[in-house]
Amino acid sequence: MTDRRTTIKLIVAAAAGVPALRAGAAGMLVPGAAVPGELRHYVPLMSGYGPDPNLVKAYEKGAFWPLTLNPQQRQLTTVLADLIIPADEHSPSASAAGAVDFIDEWISAPYPQQRRDRLTVLNGFVWLDGAAQLRARQPFATLEEAQQHALCDRVCDASRAPADLQEPARFFALFRNLTVAAFYTTEAGRKDLHYLGNVPLKHFDGPPVELLRKLGLDQGFPSAGENE
Repeated sequence: MTDRRTTIKLIVAAAAGVPALRAGAAGMLVPGAAVPGELRHYVPLMSGYGPDPNLVKAYEKGAFWPLTLNPQQRQLTTVLADLIIPADEHSPSASAAGAVDFIDEWISAPYPQQRRDRLTVLNGFVWLDGAAQLRARQPFATLEEAQQHALCDRVCDASRAPADLQEPARFFALFRNLTVAAFYTTEAGRKDLHYLGNVPLKHFDGPPVELLRKLGLDQGFPSAGENE
């Protein structure tokens, strides 16, 4: 994988006797397959959208719905998010900016899109750990960084991924999008983009007349110097 700015700004089995992970290594799990208990038994505890939250109130994690990720999955989320957006001299890593909590909240929400994304993410975790076990007999989160990059490079571009890795590639694309959304909506991410946001101005001169003229939108606007 390339470095953060190049990428963003241009933007399995554990062992042969574990059938659930063997399915994950072959491709991706499907709804209803024999998978770890958390994935198999998850049932949303609410439906509909409910009332809007109070946007000036601080809420505890899990205040709206039960969260999904267990400690091992949070560790994997941390490692993978930081491979996508590592810390550098300008800004913190994705996990330091809160990406793990963002992703956990997102995939735990009971709405249709989030429920689909939840299955994709958890299946992707199964594939990553299964592939890591086949390669180095240890979970993905504990691999050396070069080994982690090597596995991710196989699925980081769906156009280059082989047919049997298209589902893991879709997982990686989703996880990357969630990581980027999490990071670049924080103060640290906005600073990294040099995004100023809503800054109070003493006066607003409007768009440059030269640009409006070039776009054919200058009718009614005075030429430069007419108001002087």
